[in-house]
Amino acid sequence: MTTTEPVAREGAVELKLASDFAKPGMDQWRAAAAKVLNRGRPEDKQLTGEQAVSRLVTTTVDGIEIAPIYTLEDAPAELGVPGVAPFTRGTTVHNGEADAWDVRALHEDPDAAFTKQAVLTDLERGATSLWFRIDPDAVQGEQLGEVLADALLELITVEVSSRTDQEAAAEALLKVVEADPKPANHKSVVLGLDPIGCAALNGTAPELGKLGQWVKRLDGMRNSRAIVVDATIWHNAGAGDVHELGFALATGVEYVRALMAQGLTADQAFDAIDFRVTATVDQFATIAKLRALRTAWNKVGETFGVSATKRGARQHAVTSWREITRDDAYVNMLRGTISTFAAGIGGAEAITTLPFDTVWGLPGDFSRRIARNTQVVLAEESNIVRVNDPAGGSWYVESLTSKLAEAAWAVLGKIDAAGGMAKAVVDGLPVRELEPVIAERAKRLATRKKPITGVSEFPNAGEADVTTAKPRPAAPEYKGLQWHRDSEVFEGLRDAVKASGEAKVFLACLGARRDFGGRESFASNAFHVAGLATPEVEGGSVEEIVAAFKAAGTPVACLCSSAKVYADQALPVAKALKEAGAKTVLLAGNLKELGESASEAEGVIDGTVAMGMDIVALLDQTLDTLGVSK
Repeated sequence: MTTTEPVAREGAVELKLASDFAKPGMDQWRAAAAKVLNRGRPEDKQLTGEQAVSRLVTTTVDGIEIAPIYTLEDAPAELGVPGVAPFTRGTTVHNGEADAWDVRALHEDPDAAFTKQAVLTDLERGATSLWFRIDPDAVQGEQLGEVLADALLELITVEVSSRTDQEAAAEALLKVVEADPKPANHKSVVLGLDPIGCAALNGTAPELGKLGQWVKRLDGMRNSRAIVVDATIWHNAGAGDVHELGFALATGVEYVRALMAQGLTADQAFDAIDFRVTATVDQFATIAKLRALRTAWNKVGETFGVSATKRGARQHAVTSWREITRDDAYVNMLRGTISTFAAGIGGAEAITTLPFDTVWGLPGDFSRRIARNTQVVLAEESNIVRVNDPAGGSWYVESLTSKLAEAAWAVLGKIDAAGGMAKAVVDGLPVRELEPVIAERAKRLATRKKPITGVSEFPNAGEADVTTAKPRPAAPEYKGLQWHRDSEVFEGLRDAVKASGEAKVFLACLGARRDFGGRESFASNAFHVAGLATPEVEGGSVEEIVAAFKAAGTPVACLCSSAKVYADQALPVAKALKEAGAKTVLLAGNLKELGESASEAEGVIDGTVAMGMDIVALLDQTLDTLGVSK
């Protein structure tokens, strides 16, 4: 029998898997959270459910609170629809194709022959557009025609940017495309003009008077944009998600006003602007940030009277340069994957994944291939772009999107009240706004509340240098914003130790391995952050420990064991080490673990190595004791 109707079996029973379980409520969740957090707490210090939940709330460096759990009440009543205002859920509607975003390959190598071949390799193996940085230390503008000689311009988008001379970069690109015999409507370019961002980087005053002329030069070219609001410069200068968004919005508003003053309509002004934003390893924050920018930019469009169909913010997401590490560089592949995934889920129209060896120099064939394939695999094998707004409906993502949009709008209001972004840059307002954010991030990095895998956590002190990249040319001096990577403070410590020869800290592991194993691992990892060697002794008498310490040839020692062993052995061993010449004796753990003898520790035990401590301060002090120049 052939039928399209469902056939009921005789005696079949409808299966309800959850029918025997009570529906959980928030009170039950709070009680369960309190039960976990109260383990080991004294009876008189037990937490209530509400107190337990409050302990689980975290706050980002720029003040956004992240709750431990979200419910339907945290999400907006209406989610909206992809492809239409307010564009929270995306500016386009995905139709199930794998190429739903533009794989944009960055080229910075001034070697024209290498770049020409790299362009062809990119286009043959998955890239769908090209991005050239035109600067004295990057691709040379006069060589752009040569490196694009074999590329079919009608099939790709070509973008340029510059940190030194954006108009010269735009002219170089236009010279190439205007010389191509194909009709103008077959060409797609992005001129990358961001005079406010460039001025902020170089410490100059922005000049917006020619923006309208550049927009008009692109008349007839398909999907071409003259202006790019580059929010990545603020991220690299220390901005969190809120200020990156807020400064981008304020910059975009300034450009719209300038273009309208130069004779363009609000619709034309919106059509001329793209946004370049940062994708970070905080995948949910990245997803929400891209969604929040579209939401807020739509609101800007409403204010200017822009047609509803033109209010969507087109976004080019770039994986974070600030988060790339020099040490244990291969972990950057994981960072790039997470960031690219988040950008795709967040709805970026174009994505650039920075090669894992970017810090080491100009990327070569291998690292460029890995960066390119990260996108291709995510798009074509993981299928994350076949679905419209995959994060839509997540109560956490929806709530975070709203919070970021509201906080960024407040930053926009502050900049606008101060006279606009161009004036704010000259007055130094954005830099002042970032100071507390940078300070808070530095504190979290130092205490490892914001850990960096392979650098401040699980470091590989004996790793070999990366050899896939070649040296970069000397970069121009930028007199404005200062860019710093998160891992630089730890890399500086590692460099100092490496230059000194073999600097070391002696680990006195007391008792049996079951006593000292955990503390030994924790302490050795802490010292390995700076590349310090950690010779050790396992158990033994006081005399044997002192002999091993003398053989190690270092004035710094650290005791490692459990509270039970510390109570009996820590002070006698520490005193013996001091008598044997130790300038500093540390203890892995807490001084209260010494029990009754803790009061005698002053002058004998000089500090502790524990969770939450300022690891940078500890290592600085240790290097000073070792006589290592920083």
